[in-house]
Amino acid sequence: MSWAVVGGSGFVGSAVLRALDAAGIEACSVVAPRFATDAETVPELLAEAARTDHGALQSALRGHDVVVNAAGLATPSAPAGTELLGANALLPVVIARAAAAAGVRRVIQLSSASVQGRTHVLDETATVRPFSAYSRSKALGEQALAAMDTAQLPVVILRATSVQGPDRGTTTSLGKLAASPFASVAAPGTAHSPITSVDALADLVLMIGRHRSEVPRIVLQPWEGLTVRSALQAAGGRPRLLPAVLCRIAVGTGFVVSSLLGGRLDAQVRRTELLWFGQDQVPGWAAAQGLVPQPRVQDVLAHVGGNRGSRAG
Repeated sequence: MSWAVVGGSGFVGSAVLRALDAAGIEACSVVAPRFATDAETVPELLAEAARTDHGALQSALRGHDVVVNAAGLATPSAPAGTELLGANALLPVVIARAAAAAGVRRVIQLSSASVQGRTHVLDETATVRPFSAYSRSKALGEQALAAMDTAQLPVVILRATSVQGPDRGTTTSLGKLAASPFASVAAPGTAHSPITSVDALADLVLMIGRHRSEVPRIVLQPWEGLTVRSALQAAGGRPRLLPAVLCRIAVGTGFVVSSLLGGRLDAQVRRTELLWFGQDQVPGWAAAQGLVPQPRVQDVLAHVGGNRGSRAG
């Protein structure tokens, strides 16, 4: 098999290429074209994608069996704009069209579980509840792919949860928070944390790409076993237990204030809500198939905590 990873120089794309190399699979990195669009509906997006020249991308993808789209703007707090929509909504559709024309066997679109927003339990349905500009752009990309005629090209949407890695800024920030006096969770602290590792995500990408049978259209990245409390403890923290009712009031107040500001604080408030309450998820297709990657996020967090301790020493 031959693979192409669009956005292979990025955080997730480079991890996928490392996993492919370790598995002895031929792969190449493809530079993602940059798009900007003001299309905010599926019909508008599909119409613009149909007008977009994908000849160069088609040539780059020709001869490959599996294409992974790891490109996009992975900035949950990013403001709304044409570049965000271009990277997270229009680009996936253009890649799928180019891949279909190039004769690719399977496309794996890396999406985000944030498209389901504050839903109590993450699942693998098409239901989305985006709450921010970022999650809306990713949800629009999913919906546009679902609306395409992909009978000859299976497109798998892989919803990643909160992906962490030793060199990622959000992971470093989480380590700093764990060591700070603000490290806290809503009592009793046993809620599932959606924090996962980039290497486990890369392993799941390989499993999906190599799977010989049909893969469902949406696959959710499996839980790696940490609770909101144990996640901060893994990073070297000693989180305080706060009364859950007070945390709920604080989160609710935060969203009210954010709405008065045009939603500008939604991503930050949601991040705090996940820190305190986490988010549950269904086991999903991967667990049913016995394709759950080895959990590694605890080691990632321990590494960040250890590095912080070494610098302090």
